[in-house]
Order: sequence, then structure tokens, then C-alpha cells
Amino acid sequence: MMRASSAMAVVVLGLTMASGGVSAQAAEDAFGVWLNPDDKSNIELYKCGEGLCAKITKLVDEKATDEKNPDAAKRARPIVGLVIMDGAKKSGANKWSGTLYNRADGKNYSGTVTVKAKNTLDLSGCVALVVCRTTTWTRVN
Repeated sequence: MMRASSAMAVVVLGLTMASGGVSAQAAEDAFGVWLNPDDKSNIELYKCGEGLCAKITKLVDEKATDEKNPDAAKRARPIVGLVIMDGAKKSGANKWSGTLYNRADGKNYSGTVTVKAKNTLDLSGCVALVVCRTTTWTRVN
């Protein structure tokens, strides 16, 4: 009897794995170019040292410079090429955490990138780790 239940457990595990039920995403799956649905911009997530960095690679809106930056010396810098996350650290099997710059208001937030599937990730920005906003991004092919 004990042998039959062990065999059944192996069959169930095998079927689960074959059906993709155990296909966890890796943090490294975040690397690539992603579409931000809020403003239709493209953001490249790339390896920088041991961490993750992100920069804007394409814009749809007309905001060509970082006009909301609190540092007046940085307000003339172009948005395309602007690094919005620098040196985020791996914080889970499918997650990166660091500081996220929001060009819309010129502020920095606690940010998390969580890979949900090969072509989707969630970007969360939080104020004081209490008030958070999450947006789902899709990979650009």
C-alpha cells in the first residue's frame, strides 16, 4: 500500500512538471526591453555589476527633458537614455529591489521589479513602504 502511494506521488509530480505547473520565473528574466502601459515608453532593464539597472529607450510623449527634477542642473538632461533604476539588488527568486526615479514628478521611490512570466513583470513604487502602486509591463519583441 505504501509503495502504491509513493508511485502515485511520482506520477502526480511528473504530470505537474510536464504541464508547466512548476515553471518559476527567474529574476534574470527581467533583462530586456519592456513597454510601460502608462505612458507607452520603452524601458530597458539590464545587468549592471551584480545588480539591475533600467533606462528609458523610447518616448511617445513630448517631454524631452527631465523638467520635474528637483536638481535644477539636471532639468535639461534628455529623457531618452535616462537611468530610472540603478543597482537594484536581487531580493528573491524572481525579484529585484532598489530606488526608482519617477520622471513624472522628479521623485525617488522604493521600487520592486517582480517577474511574473517570461513576457510580463510588475513594477511597484512605494512611498514609505506603505502606499504602493503597481503597474504590469509587457516585453517588447
